[in-house]
Amino acid sequence: MLNRFAPLVPLALVALLFGCASHPQQVAEQHNQQYKNQAKFVAAQSSTVYEEELATEKELAAFAGNKPYQLPVLADSILERGMSLIGTRYRFGGTSEAGFDCSGFIGYLFREEAGMNLPRSTREMINVNAPLVARNNLKPGDLLFFSTSGRGRVSHAGIYLGDNQFIHSSSRRSGGVRVDSLGDSYWSKTFIEAKRALAMAPTTITASK
Repeated sequence: MLNRFAPLVPLALVALLFGCASHPQQVAEQHNQQYKNQAKFVAAQSSTVYEEELATEKELAAFAGNKPYQLPVLADSILERGMSLIGTRYRFGGTSEAGFDCSGFIGYLFREEAGMNLPRSTREMINVNAPLVARNNLKPGDLLFFSTSGRGRVSHAGIYLGDNQFIHSSSRRSGGVRVDSLGDSYWSKTFIEAKRALAMAPTTITASK
């Protein structure tokens, strides 16, 4: 998604200045040392990113008890059901198809399609013991948390769809269940963190249809 490394700064101008006052061999040695230093920096950054991704994979494996869990299948099921509910009205405290608030919508989908009982409120939901996911490593089914109240605390949540889109029960004014872009300035600014709650899913699922 995002470029991990910015392009290295060109050294042509530096080489030109050194060429006016230094011996050609000295300039070549300086260029060689600068190249080596840049190569070491890129290698160190690559190693850090790899270690972070490896740690995430190990964490997910631990949550699944080292047994494969049905994350892609469950995510598809949850999101398919969620998309069928687009336009369902927003209702504060709502947990059924008669109307949902944001956490009620998420809880309903995870309960019906994954057999999971998530906490009722966003403040409790954000604290579930699930792996944190970097914004550039989001997968369909991940939970997204936002601070929309301006107080720095979680006050809204949605489910990541893919392609920078998410589904949520927004508000009465915006029409209830809908899809929005995480790239929109409002959602990008209020985004707090994401968690892979499906990593906690039971290995044997009986999903209702």
